[in-house]
Amino acid sequence: MASNFLPDPSSVRYDGPWTHRDVHANGIRFHIVEAAPDRTDAPLVVLLHGFADFWWSWRHQLTGLAELGYRVVAVDLRGYGDSDKPPRGYDGWTLAGDIAGLIRALGHTDATLVGHADGGLVCWATAVLHPRLVRAIAVIGSPHPAALKSAILRDRAQRATWLPNFLRYQLPRYPEYLLTRGDGAEVERLLRDRVRTGFTEGGEFADTALRMRSAIQIAGVAHCALEYQRWAFRSQWRPDGRRFMAIMRKPIDIPVLSLRGEQDRYVLTATIHRGHRLSPQRSVVTIPDAGHFAHQENPDAVTTELAKLLA
Repeated sequence: MASNFLPDPSSVRYDGPWTHRDVHANGIRFHIVEAAPDRTDAPLVVLLHGFADFWWSWRHQLTGLAELGYRVVAVDLRGYGDSDKPPRGYDGWTLAGDIAGLIRALGHTDATLVGHADGGLVCWATAVLHPRLVRAIAVIGSPHPAALKSAILRDRAQRATWLPNFLRYQLPRYPEYLLTRGDGAEVERLLRDRVRTGFTEGGEFADTALRMRSAIQIAGVAHCALEYQRWAFRSQWRPDGRRFMAIMRKPIDIPVLSLRGEQDRYVLTATIHRGHRLSPQRSVVTIPDAGHFAHQENPDAVTTELAKLLA
């Protein structure tokens, strides 16, 4: 039975070997979670979660990379978790500005960005629009935006896995209901469909699904999460969207690590390999025993690859 009470935004502030902070950047307040907060002279690594998720997605990398000597910060993106949920700002320009502002607000001149799915798209955008602030990026299950668009238009298999939900999310009001009904059961279904075979049988899956289901029910989160998807669709027919995609086709001359779970049925191998000319310093690595959420399904392997990039 669904609850009549929505979770408080502060409910995502789970205890652990990390520190919760509020940081103001680009005109709004962000909830960040930081491992080794006293290590302000160490290289900064910023972790950006994907659709219908929140900072908890990075719990393994938060501690694993901090142990290697980095200042590691996981962010609740605009509209998610305990960050502010303004009615606007879910376009690529503003989202990149959020991360650029956050790097500066944390007292750094640059950072390595790590993103999953939608968070990866924010990494790509920030690297193109604010190149001086981005040392390198690592993306998990997140092809270059131009490559993803090309794959959806030209690859029937990728179109079949990606397009149905994307189009359904363009409807008014119903998608918000879909994501939150049954105490967020739809979010668990998405997670279950996209992880590797067998991962759903473990206790970590049940715990992760429960936390994601709670986080999506926080007032405003479902709507804000969907606004990312809606801008991506609406902008295709508007001058700002065409201008954004034209700028995104400018090659980025920094190291790029593209990770993909070998059992990822959502973002296909051919799509990940598209667009190499847009990131000539890119390396593609397949993570074994993982699907679309490789950083949670095989966290040690992902952390090892991130450590190689950072080194």
